[in-house]
Amino acid sequence: MAAGAGAGAGAAGGDRGRRRALGRALAAAALAALGWLQAALGHGAAPGPRLLQPYPAGRHGPRHPHRAVRDCQPLRHGNATHEAWPADSSSHLPVATTRPFVSYVPSEGPGRRVVYGHFTFVRNPRRTFSVLEPGGEGGCRARRRAPVEETARLGGCLVAQNGGYFDMETGECLGNVVSDGRLVRNAHGLQNAQFGIRKDGTMVFGYLSEEDVLDQANPFIQLVSGVVWLLRDGEVYVSQSQKAECDETQTTGTFEKFINVISARTAVGHNSQGQLVLVHVDGQTESRGLNLWEMADFLKQQGIINAINLDGGGSATLVLNGTLASYPSEHCSFDNMWRCPRSISTIMCIHEPACEPPDCSGHGDCVQGECRCAGDFWRGPACDTLDCGPSNCSLHGTCTASCASGFYGDACTQKCQCQNGGSCEPVHGACSCPAGYYGTSCEHACPMGWYGPNCQQLCACEHACPCDRETGSCNITYDLEVQDQLNKAGQCLASQNKEKSKEKFSLSERTWISLTSVLALLLVISTVGNIGFFLKARSERQRESDDYLYHPLMEMNGEASHTSTSAACETEDTQE
Repeated sequence: MAAGAGAGAGAAGGDRGRRRALGRALAAAALAALGWLQAALGHGAAPGPRLLQPYPAGRHGPRHPHRAVRDCQPLRHGNATHEAWPADSSSHLPVATTRPFVSYVPSEGPGRRVVYGHFTFVRNPRRTFSVLEPGGEGGCRARRRAPVEETARLGGCLVAQNGGYFDMETGECLGNVVSDGRLVRNAHGLQNAQFGIRKDGTMVFGYLSEEDVLDQANPFIQLVSGVVWLLRDGEVYVSQSQKAECDETQTTGTFEKFINVISARTAVGHNSQGQLVLVHVDGQTESRGLNLWEMADFLKQQGIINAINLDGGGSATLVLNGTLASYPSEHCSFDNMWRCPRSISTIMCIHEPACEPPDCSGHGDCVQGECRCAGDFWRGPACDTLDCGPSNCSLHGTCTASCASGFYGDACTQKCQCQNGGSCEPVHGACSCPAGYYGTSCEHACPMGWYGPNCQQLCACEHACPCDRETGSCNITYDLEVQDQLNKAGQCLASQNKEKSKEKFSLSERTWISLTSVLALLLVISTVGNIGFFLKARSERQRESDDYLYHPLMEMNGEASHTSTSAACETEDTQE
């Protein structure tokens, strides 16, 4: 009976177990179908990538002030809402060391799974670490998004990982952003986990007030915002972060899922030696990777002291020496077989250390982050300390920032070759010419019509007159040499103009012959025409003389005239 009862109870229990399993399976199928439907409605086709978002769309971070975070934290931390740690300042090479890992999480048990990724250990982060805007300076203002590879190439990064969060719709950078000493974005006291480096090299992890962010006594030179403080002073701090960063008025399911879902992850922290540690874990949301509890435990096992979680999921990207080194979780748009990195916002960049100041005070060259001073007299890390030594400039002057006038080189023993008042550079002796002169030794005066430093400016005087070679003034009295040049130039120009005038009005021999022939022909034609006209006129006069009779006058008075007329009449009568 007892056995039968036990068997019946076992069967009933098995049925209940199968029903629960069936119920979970149906629920999972329903959730999957719902997710597919949402993706189809949003994108019109196949399901898109699962987005790892800590807050609902259109919001980022809690609404409560910094004081609420301070009041709700464990008493042992007092009023301090962040931890500070001095950064490593060694100049040893290499700048950073990246190590890949393949681990089991959890370390034992039937549910363990393989997790892989990279740790990057960074020396002297004050000089080798930068937060960079997407696609270069101004990227946050332009709401630009760019692949990590692109921004890393522009920034000369040896190692680069994705950084802070951003709005997936608008591309807006979220949280606080300080890049190489420039305040790019002020989150106005938004209480999310922060990581930054101050001017004195101190690394800061935790929650910051707006006053902390804007502090100018020891300002931040790099600053980026994450979500969830993973480790605080060597202890897991996820639960406390959930209270500090999640609104009571907000639906906590979104934030809880963000913490508990397995996915690709990115974190930044430090070890006990003060080395900055960048952590990248490959994965895909709800399929591969770590949740934040596991991430915190894993980092603690590796000796990390403080660490915050940064943007992960499809944004998680690692680039080494300009080459993609991680396995992106998003499919490429051109072929689902391949995976492509997402275009994201800010990145964390590890680069060669910069010299301070970058130009080594003008007295040296920057080589692998160290100033190598030029000459024998400049000393110090910045080449800004003058040390002439016991030789006292080889008795050519006192120890100053440059050699005595007229000397240059080691111990100021070499004599300058500059002419016309030029000064020479104290190390190599290169001449710097005054206005009005040019040449390696300033040996040439400006050509006529030019003036100024290196004779680069054109005179603007009337009638193309030359100007003062130093000032360009047209109101000058020319010296004898210049006057002689002007006279010669005037004579030359006058001669050239005269020759040009001759050339302009002179005719060739062939032209003269042609003109002469034409004129001779015209003359012959004219002569012939005149002779013809003369003969014709003579002939016409002869014909006219044959039509009249000549009657001589006898007397030159009136009577004679009448008598002659009567006589004429009588003669005519007689003839009749």
